[in-house]
This record gives sequence, C-alpha cells and structure tokens, in this order.
Amino acid sequence: MEVRSKSDSLAKLKKKLTHVWMANGVQLAWLIDPRSQKAVYRSGLPVEVVPNFDAALSGEPLLPGFELDLRDLK
Repeated sequence: MEVRSKSDSLAKLKKKLTHVWMANGVQLAWLIDPRSQKAVYRSGLPVEVVPNFDAALSGEPLLPGFELDLRDLK
C-alpha cells in the first residue's frame, strides 16, 4: 500500500505501482490518493480506479476477508 503525500507526484507513484511493484511479482497493490479521494487498485487483474472514498478495497483473493474501508480516510 502506498499513500500519496502532499509532495508526491501521482504519475510517479502510478509508475512505481506498475513498473516496480508489479514487475517484481507483487500480486496486490493499492495506491491511495487522499487529495483526490481516489484509489488505484490491482489484484492480478487490470488496474481499477475507485473514484471516491465511499467504498472498500478488497484483499480477495490473496487476503480472504480483508477489506480496507476508504470511508475511514475521509
């Protein structure tokens, strides 16, 4: 999980997600952007953008039953 700070470039973090984490075998990755209340989510599938913090990210199938409720970050 990566949480974007005020000084982070979103493009740089997205590149890190795909070119570093995924390229090195990470199967589940979350990039959370509190500034825009968006999350980029990847779990062995195409990247999915969660457009607001009114949802939860699922750890399935790698972390059965685990969810990160984004409403807690509002």
